[in-house]
Amino acid sequence: MSTATAPKPASSAKPRQLRNRRPVRPAAVAKNIGALLLAVLFVFPVYWMFSSALKPSSEILSKDPVFVFTPTMDNFTKATGVDLFWTYVTNSLVVTVGAVALALAVALAASFAIARMKFKGRKGLVLGVMMAQMAPWEVMVIAMYMIVRDAEMLNNLAVLTAIYFVMVLPFTIWTLRGFIAAVPVSLEEAAQIDGCTRGQAFRKVIFPLLAPGLMSTSLFGFITAWNEFAMVLILNKDKTAQTLPLWLTQFQTAFGNDWGATMAASSLFAVPVLLIFVFLQRKAVGGMTAGAVKG
Repeated sequence: MSTATAPKPASSAKPRQLRNRRPVRPAAVAKNIGALLLAVLFVFPVYWMFSSALKPSSEILSKDPVFVFTPTMDNFTKATGVDLFWTYVTNSLVVTVGAVALALAVALAASFAIARMKFKGRKGLVLGVMMAQMAPWEVMVIAMYMIVRDAEMLNNLAVLTAIYFVMVLPFTIWTLRGFIAAVPVSLEEAAQIDGCTRGQAFRKVIFPLLAPGLMSTSLFGFITAWNEFAMVLILNKDKTAQTLPLWLTQFQTAFGNDWGATMAASSLFAVPVLLIFVFLQRKAVGGMTAGAVKG
């Protein structure tokens, strides 16, 4: 005689996904909504700048905001057609890239010495770096002008590069010092046991792991030098030795109230910073994985 099997309770037949689903927390939803609102708040001005640069003048000055339009490049053509535009671009790239490259080269050596070596006056050096980082460079404009004027080196891109280098160096040293200190000393010692010199251990072990620090300091230095206005305004009166920040401030004066061309000029000024950010971000991720494998 066969006995009938009792049916299982309906509750045990629920799908596993329903049993494992977590309840939605109101606090998490509120945080996500707040983050989304902040993102829109910060991104919308950038979107409006780029969209205004691509709009015809009639749609920029319309009473009602225009979100759907036919893009035009007339504003960019007008902006790049200004006299000495490409000279300003070249000057900005030369002084910015030169200052960042010099700052990274010097800061790598200085931050390694501060983080790894013990020497007399080390604490004083760290304090001096912190004080230099907090110094307001705007109050030094007059002193810088008198020094450069007495040396007869006004309108000189090399002097401007040196000043930008000094401006971004303290932050670069302080940031890279933290990244070098975070690398375990045992990795460096293991490389020296395997036959590497201290310099080779730094190049092959520590340097690949510094990609995030190099990215952040390079980006900060690039933005600082690229946007700097006061020094170039005082030191470089010759138009052939000026940079893009001065060109941007004088742009509206040259074109009156042509907001389309002004927004196109602002977009062109912002594009290099966005490109360098995307490039350095990708390189930082690649450097972290490469350093993990090589270590």
